[in-house]
Amino acid sequence: MVVEYTITAARPKDVPLLSSIELAAAALFAGYVSDAVPTDTTSLEDHEEAQRERRLWVALRDDTPVGFAHVDLIEPGAAHLEELDVHPDHGRRGVGTRLVMAVCEWAASRGFQAVTLTTFRDVPFNMPFYARLGFAVIPPEALSPALRLRVEHEARRGLDPASRVAMLATV
Repeated sequence: MVVEYTITAARPKDVPLLSSIELAAAALFAGYVSDAVPTDTTSLEDHEEAQRERRLWVALRDDTPVGFAHVDLIEPGAAHLEELDVHPDHGRRGVGTRLVMAVCEWAASRGFQAVTLTTFRDVPFNMPFYARLGFAVIPPEALSPALRLRVEHEARRGLDPASRVAMLATV
């Protein structure tokens, strides 16, 4: 049996369901990253704002969100993939790839030249996933001021900058 997923702009009714997806996906990081990561979720207000501004996509199965992609606009010329989460029960089925592709298509259609993101350097299912989708590592000395600030913000939240990497894909 083939499971069907639909990628679409998030609806208001989807937003309250995203934190449970985020927490379930974060559990996959146990043993790889600091213990604070599995309990740190994006605020409902941030997701609501992204939904209103059409910077939030969901993967639906039977009209229920099972994954999402959240974009922030932190600098001209590039959309920033702030977050990508897929519930582990739906992992390894192309859902994350389809969400990233939806973000890249949206960015290109809006005139952005690139999509950026930050992710974990040494988590085996993180950086390699984005590299397979065409994202390349941005050397620390080449970070834009906005990306540098994002990495500093992550460090204040407890994410070790040495464990993080910024990446970029042209669209």
